[in-house]
Amino acid sequence: MERWFGTGHSTLTDPATAAHEAAAAAIEGRPPVVVFVFCSVGYHVPEMLAAVRSHAGPDAVVVGCSTSGQIGAGFQSGDGVAVTALGGPGLSVRTSMSRNVTGRLRDAGAEAAACLAGIEQEHRALLIIGDGLTGDQHELVRGAYSVAGATIPLVGGCAGDHLTYVRTYQFLDDEVLSDTAIGIALGSDTPLGVGIAHGWRKEGAAMIVTRSQDGRVYELDGEPALDVLLRRLGLDEALCDDEEAFRDAAFLHPLGLSRRSGEDIRVIHAADRNDRSLLCLADVPQGALAWLMESDTDALVEGAGESCAQALDALGGREPLGMLVFDCAARRITLGDALDREIAVIGKVLGDVPYGGFYTNGEIARVRGALGMHHFTMVTLALSS
Repeated sequence: MERWFGTGHSTLTDPATAAHEAAAAAIEGRPPVVVFVFCSVGYHVPEMLAAVRSHAGPDAVVVGCSTSGQIGAGFQSGDGVAVTALGGPGLSVRTSMSRNVTGRLRDAGAEAAACLAGIEQEHRALLIIGDGLTGDQHELVRGAYSVAGATIPLVGGCAGDHLTYVRTYQFLDDEVLSDTAIGIALGSDTPLGVGIAHGWRKEGAAMIVTRSQDGRVYELDGEPALDVLLRRLGLDEALCDDEEAFRDAAFLHPLGLSRRSGEDIRVIHAADRNDRSLLCLADVPQGALAWLMESDTDALVEGAGESCAQALDALGGREPLGMLVFDCAARRITLGDALDREIAVIGKVLGDVPYGGFYTNGEIARVRGALGMHHFTMVTLALSS
């Protein structure tokens, strides 16, 4: 039996029926090693997972989360269930889970990474699915890195809830969970490739983050962060009265943190008018050098193609089998009607190679160094045949 990679998607309203349709298309009667399930919040019920299990069989790992949208070959959607499955010889998967992770994310990351101990293949990657509302997401990555070390790439994303910031869900086998980090160790006897790209560029002068904590920025260059943002962008204070309008404006100008390899992006999700702070969910370290960033539709779309191309290049000339995609929910909102262009450029790079994934509340990707938390970025993991 050859190894295989399949995807399926359904927007039927009944969760179990939708899961049957998506899983049948992805699995096609083949025995999978692992099945990834990504769905909008209204589908996060045990009946959905039971339907997937009926197609996956008793031995496959079933894992996934709620999302801020699903993405796959030829589609992107806000509602529905997307299933990605892979199987065949030379692949192995182990999982670990950490519960009640809020307030102890570094320990949770290490616990999630414990699954690597059962993987013996030459080519390995650690996938992480986290709760997108636990704060300090970078601590989860640092904890995982403490176990995985410098030679094993980290990829993955944080669960979403369509940017309502109320509650997200994670799935492992028959459990529907929250406040959880799941590690999925993937072993392969052929190469794996990771891609990381975003398409943003610096706008204006650099700033120093003079006060920040837990993903919240209080001061930039010694001034209240909200005041700096409004002044630099020429926005009126009244915009803060409308949370959605403020978010839409802020999404167009995220923060970029200086890194040796470029800029890590931090989405500004909200503002607090009482303490004049900006909420970024993931780390914006005090003392960091930062810029407001800008982009345009062409650059964002090109970033998606670049991420896919990087992952394929890392396969060392082997034929690609399929690709997992972790795309930012803020990119989805910002691209809007141009999302079809992103799907088209992915298809242009991949050709007939299947792919599947979801729109995240934070992307995880690390191929070197201990850092690895991203926003407004597309992260890809390519598997070779």
